[in-house]
Amino acid sequence: MHSLKVLAGAVSLLALCGVARAETLTIGTVNNNDMIRMQGLTSEFTKAHPDIQVNWVTLEENILRQRVTTDIATKGGQFDIMTIGTYEVPIWSKQQWLAPLDNLGADYDADDLLPPIRAALSTDGKLYAAPFYAESVMTLYRTDLMEKAGLTMPEKPTWDFIAEAAEKMTDKSAGVYGICLRGKAGWGENMAFLGNMARGFGANYFDASWQPQFESEGWKKAVTLYVDLLTKYGPPGVASNGFNETLSLFGQGKCGMWMDATVAASFVTDPKQSQVADKVGFAPAPCGTQNCPNEGANWLWAWSLAIPSSSQKKEAAETFIAWATSKAYAELVASKEGWANVPPGTRTSLYENPDYTKAAPFAAQTLAAINKADPSAGPDKPYVGLQFAAIPQFQGLGTAVGQQMSAALSGASTVDAALAAAQSAATREMTRAGYIK
Repeated sequence: MHSLKVLAGAVSLLALCGVARAETLTIGTVNNNDMIRMQGLTSEFTKAHPDIQVNWVTLEENILRQRVTTDIATKGGQFDIMTIGTYEVPIWSKQQWLAPLDNLGADYDADDLLPPIRAALSTDGKLYAAPFYAESVMTLYRTDLMEKAGLTMPEKPTWDFIAEAAEKMTDKSAGVYGICLRGKAGWGENMAFLGNMARGFGANYFDASWQPQFESEGWKKAVTLYVDLLTKYGPPGVASNGFNETLSLFGQGKCGMWMDATVAASFVTDPKQSQVADKVGFAPAPCGTQNCPNEGANWLWAWSLAIPSSSQKKEAAETFIAWATSKAYAELVASKEGWANVPPGTRTSLYENPDYTKAAPFAAQTLAAINKADPSAGPDKPYVGLQFAAIPQFQGLGTAVGQQMSAALSGASTVDAALAAAQSAATREMTRAGYIK
């Protein structure tokens, strides 16, 4: 009995001295390569912070979006840190669903964040999410296949050139397809690409009066060309391919060209992950009109770490976020994986680092694309966003429209029928939500 009292007293004393049970953070994240790498390095964080443990919930992109949206809207409290993007931050911060990141530490250097990215993740000057990696869009292409086709990638490619090159680079008998693009339905999957492509033809999701634009000339040109190119020169089953599936195809040497997120560049040039690592070139996203919106129809996105305001572990969560999005984390990845594999697109200092720019042949193109992307509202569109519209209704609407586009791609619908259905659904939703009077 006496020994039990001594033990209880010792436990009480330890608690008083601040030795408490480790706090566990539950982090919801996407199954992209950079995030998986971060999970592999978590032991470095817990070694430095033994009082904080980390529980990862890793999900496919569309599933992650659904889960975190449901959780935060219902104050479910499932996550202490959520991986979200530039779409959610302006909407959720205004709903007071996110905690401001106001204690990331004296050495965090928020001023080093690239201005377009910091602005996209801030509301009223306060940062509500810290960017883990950020991206715009670029054209990735096989230099050997382009040369074999007798073509040279222009400094500013047009969709007319891309169509010609896709035809000449296709060799289906060798399992090589001239063009690979996202086809999987989802507002952040095929619609991220198609919303951007439509902007390249001068179209938006909505006009200045919030009228949907899916039956406009720009959308018709974009979706018709998209379906035509992928039907003739794309891989089989393309309507099921999202970012990760297309990344895998390109790395296996099956794609002549791919227009997608700039973050893909580090993976397709990594010999450990790509069979064509030394045969990849980079160019801006193609444009469909003479004067392209935003000088190349760029998009802007950042997978970022944020804290739901319902979390009871804000201090520990900010400690983890500060670690994962810091300059020191970039140096950690560089020491383990090489500078080319550092998460891109977030900090000015990275693009001023000669070790990085030497190791990453895509660095200049990535930085230029991000800096030219302007998601702000203007006379041509009443909403913030480029590949998305930052309104609460877009998540459901974008996915519904994405299903129509996927049906057109698979042959289950025609382009005209898919666009008419998209226009009808969008008009109905925008009227119900009060945007259209």
